[in-house]
Amino acid sequence: HWNRLSREAVQSSSLEMFKTCLDAILCNMTLLGRGEHILIRLIFGGLPAFRDSKLFIKDLHFDGVPVRIYLPRLRSASKWRGVIFFHGGCGIENWSSSLNRNCSLVYFRYRLSPECKYPAQNLDCLTAAVHFLKTAENYGVDPDRIIVCGDSVGGTFTANVCQELVNRTDIPKIRAQVMIYPFLQALNFNLPSHQKNAFTALLSLERTVYHILKYLNKDCSLKEALLAGSHVPESVNLKYRKWINPDLIPEKFKQDYEPPLPTPCVPQVHEETKELFETRFSPLLAEDAVICRLPEACIITCEHDVLRDDGLLYKKRLEDNDVKVTWYHIEEGFHGTIGFFGYSIFSFPSSSKIVDHAVNFIKGF
Repeated sequence: HWNRLSREAVQSSSLEMFKTCLDAILCNMTLLGRGEHILIRLIFGGLPAFRDSKLFIKDLHFDGVPVRIYLPRLRSASKWRGVIFFHGGCGIENWSSSLNRNCSLVYFRYRLSPECKYPAQNLDCLTAAVHFLKTAENYGVDPDRIIVCGDSVGGTFTANVCQELVNRTDIPKIRAQVMIYPFLQALNFNLPSHQKNAFTALLSLERTVYHILKYLNKDCSLKEALLAGSHVPESVNLKYRKWINPDLIPEKFKQDYEPPLPTPCVPQVHEETKELFETRFSPLLAEDAVICRLPEACIITCEHDVLRDDGLLYKKRLEDNDVKVTWYHIEEGFHGTIGFFGYSIFSFPSSSKIVDHAVNFIKGF
C-alpha cells in the first residue's frame, strides 16, 4: 500500500497525496504503540546505500563515533578535497544521502534521539569532525580543503561545528560550510515561512515543534506553548530581535503574512525549555564575534519549507558580518526532498537541483 501510494504521489508530483500516505502510516504506527521515529528510520534509513565501483567505501569509528568514508579509487598526484556530511532527520531519523556520488566524503552517523539524549548528537559531530581534521592526510585528503555539509538538523550541526571551532588553533580551519534547509533557531515559530508552510507535506509546523520536544526528551504537551511563543521572556525577545525578526525577511517572501499577537511568557515553560536558547541548538543566536570568523557558506532554502526563513536570516547574519555567502533558493523545493535523491521514481526534480548546487559549490574549493 505504501509503495503504490508513494509511486502515485511522486509520479503526479502530488505532495498532498504523499503527505496523506505518510500521515496514515504514522497514525497506524501510533495506534500500534510504535514511535514515529522508528517508522521514519525504516522508510528512509532502509533505502540501500549507494555503491559505486569508482569509490572505496569503508565503515570506521572516529574517536568512537561511527562514520562511513567514501574515497575515490583513482589515484591522484594531489590530495583530495574532503567533505564532512551530517545527515538530517531531526537528530532522530538516519536519512540517507547520495552526495557521495560526486565527492570524497565522510558520512557521520551520530547517536540518535530519543535513545541518546541531547547534546550527544552535537558532541558526536564535533568529536568526529575534529578527528577528521587532525587525520585527513591519512585518507589522502588536504586538511586545508575540508568542507562541512548537512541537511535539516545536519545543517544545524554544520553551523554549530563551525562556530565551535572558530577559536581552535591546534587544528586546520574548515574551508567552507554547506547548509541545506537548516534548522537554526527555536525562538520564533511565527515567521512568514512558518505561517505559509504550516501544513506542508513531510514537515508541518506542528510536527517541527513535536520533533524538537522529542529530540530534547521533553513533554510533548508543551507544543502549543512553544508555537505561541510562551517559552520566550520579553528580555530575550528584545535581545535577539535584531537577528530574528520578520522585518528582516525580504518582502517577496512575506506575502499574506500576518504578525501574531504578543504572547506573555510562561516562566515554567521557559525553565523547561532552556536548551532552546543554547547556540548549539539555535546557532542563529551566536554573537557577532563568532559569526564574523566563520568560513564561507552555501545556504540552500526551499520555498515550500517551514524552515525557509531560518536560512534567510542566517544568510543575512553572515553577510552583515562580511562572510561570503552563496545562496540558492529552490522554488519548487520542500523540506526533506534531498532524502529522495537518486531513487528513481521516488526522486523529485528539486532533489537533483539541491545536490547539483551543493556539489558545484564544493567543487570550487
